[in-house]
Amino acid sequence: MVDIDELARIGNDKFARLEEAVEFSVTSNTVTHGEEWPLAQYSGAMGVPGGKDISPHLSWSGAPEGTKSYAVTIFDPDAPTGSGFWHWSVGNIPAHVTELPENAGRPDGSGLPEGAFQLKHDGGDWGFIGAAPPAGHGAHRYNITIHALSVEKLDIPRDASNAFFGFNRFGKTLGRATLTVYGIIEE
Repeated sequence: MVDIDELARIGNDKFARLEEAVEFSVTSNTVTHGEEWPLAQYSGAMGVPGGKDISPHLSWSGAPEGTKSYAVTIFDPDAPTGSGFWHWSVGNIPAHVTELPENAGRPDGSGLPEGAFQLKHDGGDWGFIGAAPPAGHGAHRYNITIHALSVEKLDIPRDASNAFFGFNRFGKTLGRATLTVYGIIEE
């Protein structure tokens, strides 16, 4: 029998059905946990006036022992798609790298550390695409997560989906660090 109470408890918790993972710290010179994105992190490509699609600076520390690489994801669970919206996914960041500069998410990958890759965002191109919640849709959450992984490399194809990327992190995630920022466009 389905445990409806358990499903209600899980609700929209992005990590509820994933393996337990140690929490560590992520900070940014660009964004502040619980605050709104700066205008440069909104999406000009998706029509937000003044948006520049510039990925935020991210710095992390305190990852668990045994970390061999990192992945970074930025996800909007509130997008009106039924499946959220992936704004950026980066993998195979070497374990000695603990910071990405602002604008590391350029489509050509030139801002990433050697060996790292990025997948297409849900707008259809590689790199970071900024926030673009529909006008009047209310505030959207943007979960910025650093995943500490137990493997040096995830061997997935360049054209893999974000879901496939997540599936391949499953069972290899030792820790997570998350910031949540908000985006809103008034009518």
